[in-house]
Amino acid sequence: MAKLNNLSLEEKLHRKYENIYTGIFEDADIASKWVAGEIAALIKEKAGKNETCVLGLATGSSPIGVYKELVHLHQTQGLSFKNVVTFNLDEYYPMTPDRQQSYVYFMHEHLFDHIDIPSENINIPDGTKAVHEIYEFCQAYEQKIQVFGGLDLQILGIGRTGHIGFNEPGSSLNSPTRLISLDSITIADAAGDFYSIENVPTRAITMGIETIMAAKRIILMAWGEKKATVIKEAVEGPIVDHLPASYLQMHANVQFILDQPAASELTRIGWPWLVRECSWDDKLEKKATAWLCQKLDKPILKLTNRDYNDTGLSGLLAERGSAYNINIKVFNSFQHTITGWPGGKPNESDKYRPERTEPFPKKVLVFSPHPDDDMFAMGGTLIRLVEQGHQVHVAYQTSGNIAVSDDDVILFVEFIKGFENEFNKDAKVQNEWVKHVKDFIKNKKPGDVDIEEVRKIKTLIRKGESTSAGRFVGIPDENIHFMNMPFYETGTIKKADLSNIDVQLVVDLMKEIKPHQIFAAGDLTDPHGTHRKCLNAITKALNILKDEAWIKNTWVWLYKGPWQELKLSEADMAVPLSPEELKKKRTAIFLHRTQKETLHPGHENKEIWRHIEERNIATAKIYDKLGMAEYEAMEVFAKYII
Repeated sequence: MAKLNNLSLEEKLHRKYENIYTGIFEDADIASKWVAGEIAALIKEKAGKNETCVLGLATGSSPIGVYKELVHLHQTQGLSFKNVVTFNLDEYYPMTPDRQQSYVYFMHEHLFDHIDIPSENINIPDGTKAVHEIYEFCQAYEQKIQVFGGLDLQILGIGRTGHIGFNEPGSSLNSPTRLISLDSITIADAAGDFYSIENVPTRAITMGIETIMAAKRIILMAWGEKKATVIKEAVEGPIVDHLPASYLQMHANVQFILDQPAASELTRIGWPWLVRECSWDDKLEKKATAWLCQKLDKPILKLTNRDYNDTGLSGLLAERGSAYNINIKVFNSFQHTITGWPGGKPNESDKYRPERTEPFPKKVLVFSPHPDDDMFAMGGTLIRLVEQGHQVHVAYQTSGNIAVSDDDVILFVEFIKGFENEFNKDAKVQNEWVKHVKDFIKNKKPGDVDIEEVRKIKTLIRKGESTSAGRFVGIPDENIHFMNMPFYETGTIKKADLSNIDVQLVVDLMKEIKPHQIFAAGDLTDPHGTHRKCLNAITKALNILKDEAWIKNTWVWLYKGPWQELKLSEADMAVPLSPEELKKKRTAIFLHRTQKETLHPGHENKEIWRHIEERNIATAKIYDKLGMAEYEAMEVFAKYII
């Protein structure tokens, strides 16, 4: 709380709902460099006093940028780690250090192998200990921290359950380093790293809350929209044991370092009119009015002057003159986002439509990060665009091969055997490559990297599913593009950095098609994730092409991936779906046979296609409650300005 106490009175009022100091940065890269700078300054300060710097380190996606910057500082500015002793927060159990998913592997890959830290100064929980040895090991781990004088700085991430380290909901304030069972949400979130949920360990060794709270200083980092809700609860909510991160409110020197998406649910960011006088523009007015409707469960046109005055919106009312003026303007704004013609309606005025009438038909290019995001997120709109006569292209940016199960590979290999038996009885059915593939999968351990032959089969499976779904909605085979961007093709969960080759692939496809409309996944959830990298490739390509004559007539629409939906105040186009169109979208999704049963990473243990349908139906219901026409379902998009 020290940081909060040092703020001016005005700043304290702006943060009056916050119980922890939050630093908000434009993006995760800038924030990571700031955190790395704090660590570097501490190391230098300690070295100047001939003292050891004791760091508590985290794993996961959040600290990757920090470690990258620390390596950069070591290599370019001579930052030395010879006086540094590190203690990692946690490790899966059981886990051998040579596996890709181990935090020993993670730390060496991202940091330790690239700096001059003495190997004896590195401490990570040992996932190979026998169960009866773990208690004694954990006691010794804590004692070793004390021998070095305690943690000078503890770096943390945060899980969607609010866990810090692997201290899951229910962990007590005085919990020590120990073996713990993982929450089902934590296991689901880790499934991608282990190729399937069945491979994720159900236990972990974690530094305890008491140990973390004893650190002299704590910095917690969170990036992306997926963390926004839990950040709000940890920062603004009460201290509760079912949200372990909330315990940090009791620490004397803690900071939450956030990018803008992760901070979006904080009151001063999401609902600024509740903490200060606002400079009202159309976007904020629309957001505030929608919030008021949902708060009072009233449609826009029934809101009164008193409704605005009694809920912190008196400033908006004073500026606009009356509820009537606000209501009519905002109602029309929402009404004008709705269109059954996502590519523009021919021979009609487009004054109040989200998309232009001309040219018609349009060349449409839909970018899909994985070979199913298009159908999951905007399948109904795709169907409309095709049926209304537009020339629709879909570009699958990555192969998505890591999402195919080994059982599906065996199924297709067996099909090949049967095919050869049926049509070529003299052929050697048991080809060497078939045997090679089956033997590999038979002997494959959880987390092993697939051999090239297996990756090719998985790629072909997803290619076949995507082509089949495209044909079903009327997209010609020649309009379906498989980009296989190199950053994804590492054979492992960890992807390479986006390269010029990746961007050039996007540039070349755009130049080939010269689209009038581009649809792209606008997810900001994980700065190191596939969706974010795919979006970055598109924005970089648009920047390269910005002076081309044809690009000046190109509009870009962003959709959300399967996991989340755009906030209604951000939506610039809403495409209603009839019951028949929603059913057709579902059928197209089901043609992605290997993916349709993917589970949504949440409490319900729900298949993702069900979540998508419920999301589309819920969006339509929100529009209905605002006072718009009632539809079965809706897909929404935000306009991106090139």
